[in-house]
Amino acid sequence: MAILFDSDINWEMCLQFGTRQFFKEKKCIYQQGTMGEGFYYIQKGLVKVMTNTTNGKERLLNIAIPGQLLGIQAMDRKPHFTTAIAVNDTVLYYFSCEHFQKLITYQPSILHMVIRTVIHKMHILADKIYLDTLTPEQQLSVILLNICYEFKNYEVPLSQQELTKCTGLTRITIYKILKQWKENEIIEVHGKKIIIKNPDELKRIKGRVIS
Repeated sequence: MAILFDSDINWEMCLQFGTRQFFKEKKCIYQQGTMGEGFYYIQKGLVKVMTNTTNGKERLLNIAIPGQLLGIQAMDRKPHFTTAIAVNDTVLYYFSCEHFQKLITYQPSILHMVIRTVIHKMHILADKIYLDTLTPEQQLSVILLNICYEFKNYEVPLSQQELTKCTGLTRITIYKILKQWKENEIIEVHGKKIIIKNPDELKRIKGRVIS
């Protein structure tokens, strides 16, 4: 299982400060434009984070997995600028702003993780500007790199089917891209896990200029 950079954080102990919430598959966790008053910790399940473009279309920004924080950018009690939807049955712990104050007193290192997460979310939003210009291969590389950002290793706990559900790319497209990456020794696939062997090459694919 992937390990968080802030591995000294004992989340099992921290969950006592939050409120357990369950969301069924395809249920909305929070909606773009609604007020934010706290954040979520993902204990189980997958969440896709979307935003609406200027022409009203939805755009996938990220896939959040267990061990990651969600909705943290709205901790200033301002409207969410993304929408979060459960990809499958998902268990979250909700931390209000008041909960957060108690949490950082109990576990000060969480503040560092929150700051890192906010900065990363800003980078993801910046990526949205050019996502529409990317090929499917580049889109998939962006998503996988975003998932890996907060982790020490490059293990992505997603199956091809889950990537299809999250990204909107077809099953055949996902299969062909992953097959090519395996042949080029960029990744390995073990069941419901993708191991990125060559992250530098994935970053190169992400940044490749389209002629």
